[in-house]
Amino acid sequence: MIRNYIKIAFRNMARHKGYFAINVFGLAIGLAVCLMISLFVIDELSYDKYNVNADRIYRVNSFIRINGSGEVSRDSPAPLAGKLMSDYPDVEQVTRITNGGNMLVLKGNETFVEPNAFFADPNIFKVFSLHLINGDAKTALNQPNTMIISASVAQKYFKSTDVTGKTLKVDNTTFYKITGVIEDMPATSHVHFNFLKTTVGIPESTSDFWLNNNFATYVLLRPGVIGEKLNGYLKTMAHKYAEPQLVNIAHSSFADLEKNGGAFTYSSIPLTKIHLYSNATDEAEPSGDVRYVYIFSIIGIIIIAIACVNFTNLSTARSSGRAKEVGVRKVLGSDKYSLIAQFLTESVITSLIALVIAVSISVLCLPYLNQLAGKNITIGSFNNIGLFAAALAIAIITGILAGLYPAFFLSAFEPIQVLKGRLSAGFKGSWLRNSLVVFQFTAAIVLIVCTMVIYNQLNYIRNKDLGYNREQMVVIKNAYALGSHAKAFKQEVLQIPGVVAGARSGALPTSNANDYNHNAFSKDASMNAAGAMVFTDWIIDSDFIPAMGMKMASGRNFSRYMPTDSSGVLINETAASLLGYKNPLQQKLYDYDNKAGAVPHQVIGVVKDFNVGSLREKPAPMVMRLANGGDRFVFKIKSADVHGVMKQIEATYHAMDSKMAGQPFLYSFLDDDFNKIYQSDQRTGKLFVIFAFFTILIACLGLFGLITYAAEQRNKEIGIRKVLGATVANITTLLSVDFVKLVLISTVIASPIAWFAMHRWLQGFAYRVDISGWTFVLAALTALVIALSTVSFQAIKAALVNPVKSLRSE
Repeated sequence: MIRNYIKIAFRNMARHKGYFAINVFGLAIGLAVCLMISLFVIDELSYDKYNVNADRIYRVNSFIRINGSGEVSRDSPAPLAGKLMSDYPDVEQVTRITNGGNMLVLKGNETFVEPNAFFADPNIFKVFSLHLINGDAKTALNQPNTMIISASVAQKYFKSTDVTGKTLKVDNTTFYKITGVIEDMPATSHVHFNFLKTTVGIPESTSDFWLNNNFATYVLLRPGVIGEKLNGYLKTMAHKYAEPQLVNIAHSSFADLEKNGGAFTYSSIPLTKIHLYSNATDEAEPSGDVRYVYIFSIIGIIIIAIACVNFTNLSTARSSGRAKEVGVRKVLGSDKYSLIAQFLTESVITSLIALVIAVSISVLCLPYLNQLAGKNITIGSFNNIGLFAAALAIAIITGILAGLYPAFFLSAFEPIQVLKGRLSAGFKGSWLRNSLVVFQFTAAIVLIVCTMVIYNQLNYIRNKDLGYNREQMVVIKNAYALGSHAKAFKQEVLQIPGVVAGARSGALPTSNANDYNHNAFSKDASMNAAGAMVFTDWIIDSDFIPAMGMKMASGRNFSRYMPTDSSGVLINETAASLLGYKNPLQQKLYDYDNKAGAVPHQVIGVVKDFNVGSLREKPAPMVMRLANGGDRFVFKIKSADVHGVMKQIEATYHAMDSKMAGQPFLYSFLDDDFNKIYQSDQRTGKLFVIFAFFTILIACLGLFGLITYAAEQRNKEIGIRKVLGATVANITTLLSVDFVKLVLISTVIASPIAWFAMHRWLQGFAYRVDISGWTFVLAALTALVIALSTVSFQAIKAALVNPVKSLRSE
């Protein structure tokens, strides 16, 4: 029987090639998009799960807020790890890492800048699943000046992974002995180690000071212990160890902080949730966003649903074409259930064929998905048995759901009525079919509105006045490598034609939180918490403010001619507002030094607020100190030959000292660095455009099929109207007006849904555009034009048919 169903199914497909092509193509696109979204979602949800004990690993975050200023950090105090191990039996292991930033590595006469260099405790292998290719995990990091490298780094420097015992010169100062090689870490890790240098011998690692957060602390709990219990331990530890030091320095307890809206807490976050759920501002690598996982999952479901809607609509629309077949089958003895089985078999076969095409489309589009989403998903992902089984199940379920209504609808025809020709046309008067078309275009219009709002927001960000100049500003990195020649380098570059300004600093507005410090400052020498706040702390030189095009709100900039400015500070308007001074100039701020105690700094100027990092946040309170240090230079270029100017700057960099031979010249442009901050949002915008396109394409395929069958069912009516004088325009309007009404209804339904979704998304930006009413009008017009273009093609074709041919069809 099944064999007979399959044979009949293929005969029907061959007989109705156009209908079959529309159905298969629509389902294939829907399944392909759903499959690619599934790969994206699986990739996002799989972060850090490669660790054997991933479900028992937690990271300790710190949250310090004083008088309204503060933020969540991924780092915690150095002594916290040791106290967790000694005080709490439920803790199996604790290890620490700290970001060492970019590292200089010497190879022959050439120096390379290597990212992802970290310091780590010797017991890191007891927490993370790092697979050693060679070396001994128990002793690899037990001695000072030892380190572990990744396999790709070993191949780069030694053309082999058998490198245990060899050395590398790091930062032009220290030789590190290689004691192990680990496999390259999976792409789905929230942090990647290329170099792991030991913390043994590093003074900060043995500090007992609880008010500095400089290590990321990872805790492996014993089986059965939940994270809430760890949070309880952390709360107890904060009161036991950190609070006494706070009282000693700031003369304030945690209760005093809380009275003024402050907080001093440690909390844990599961390792597997760091990528999607972390709200720390100083993550080692850009995090994902669980909201986008939900959004794209919903979009995938909607697109599959739209493909199913097409199948259902087309099957019921051509019901009159198969009515006589059903009638004859029933007369010959077929029961309702065998007819249902026949139609469901056709539907499932169509869906399985669509799945094969969808997998092929997905494989071809995978490189573009990786480029758009910033992923590294491989073809091997399709070998995942679970994913394959899920895709097969989705295809079969899709086939059953899409064919269920048509199967019951067609099998319910009465043979007598059908064979007498009394069955009404399957297109008119179907509230279900109209509802499904409305659903399709509602989804399409929602995605069009979302795409337009995202584009407007990103365009607004690109053009907003940020409080500094980012055009033709070149950033020269690795300034420390110049050593004592840094000052001379800056002066010589300023002599190059086309370079109009320059400065040296420890951070820039496009820097992330890892590039600068956050320190507590107080309004009085007692460092009392009632007058203390946590400020962003930058070091700059006296040329930084004018070179960056920043403005002074009051007071003056640092001056190289005033030696006393070395103890002065600049603050921004946000800091001035939080301090509550009517006139902050000549006031003092105090910070704490372990040896000197409270150190005074005189406020000599207030800088107008400028945005640092993302516009998702308003400017943080900031202090700027005068220093000729900092790891970067920034130069303003005003020249038509930017490439030529950069060549001269590079030559000047390398000419500073013969010892600089082979030293890497690293640079970027400030506007490019700024754009990278919004790379994730830009990718999201592009993905929305693509999803909107596919949603509209699938909906239009359905419309094309519906108008085709509508014209077929009304061909006699169209012939009579033409004989009576109806024009092509009249006939086209007749066939199109019902679809126009459905699109307008879709607009009414889609508008509040899209407004709510985009209103919520925009709340993530401190600076955002308003959602204009014209956005909805334009989205509706776009959907209307697309629908009319689809409908009109077939409507005009039907209207141009010779009426004699239509009336002779009976």
